[in-house]
Amino acid sequence: MKVMNSELLSSCSEMVDCFNEIAMNSDCRVVVLSGAGKFFTAGIDLTDVASDVLSPEGDDAARISWNIRKKLFKFQEAFSVIERCPKPVVVAIHGACIGAGVDLISACDIRMCTQDAWFQVKEVDIGLAADVGTLQRLPKVIGSRSLVNELALTARKMFADEARSSGLVSRVFADKEAMMAGALEMAGEIAARSPVAVQGTKINLIYSRDHSVTEGLDYMATWNMSMLQTQDVMKSAQAAMEKKSPKSVVFSKF
Repeated sequence: MKVMNSELLSSCSEMVDCFNEIAMNSDCRVVVLSGAGKFFTAGIDLTDVASDVLSPEGDDAARISWNIRKKLFKFQEAFSVIERCPKPVVVAIHGACIGAGVDLISACDIRMCTQDAWFQVKEVDIGLAADVGTLQRLPKVIGSRSLVNELALTARKMFADEARSSGLVSRVFADKEAMMAGALEMAGEIAARSPVAVQGTKINLIYSRDHSVTEGLDYMATWNMSMLQTQDVMKSAQAAMEKKSPKSVVFSKF
């Protein structure tokens, strides 16, 4: 998605509002995120970056720096809100995924792409370090620190097969139509499960990623001491004993 930088802050606010609403909407159980244009993301217009982020308001260095910091926090929040949303987010990527696109997909839970997709941490090519999530999340998505360093320091393109072998994406499809069908099928499988179980799983996966095993286990025990009291456990167990699909179980909203 290529937007004028004057619209970017507004778009960030819309993203935050959207995912905050999704988080509170008990009718929504899973999100599928995709690009509508020729590419998934095509980057930011450099002239707009120069006029906005690099030419902020302020009477002196302190005020200029503070205003830059506030704008960066606003950009960061647009992607962090995706990760914080308790509903799983499946992202479907086609074509180019450049710069902020990598920030976005690294905040999602499940990533899939088309065979023609490619990924690029582009920021070093325009004279800056990626500052809205890639450098913080990508090392935890891809198992190889060396590969992450290479991608971030050289801005080279990573294509679909390498993205899959490195763990950036879990599935590669022949084309966008097949990918969207696969993404919606996966979303349906997730939505068919207990929302208590699904949301608890996402929250605890993210917590455990950022904490020690001992801390993660303690958090999990505290979480489940209340969540195990849900009727969803008995409903799911009953369906399993009767050899029924989870899709046959009616779970209450959560």
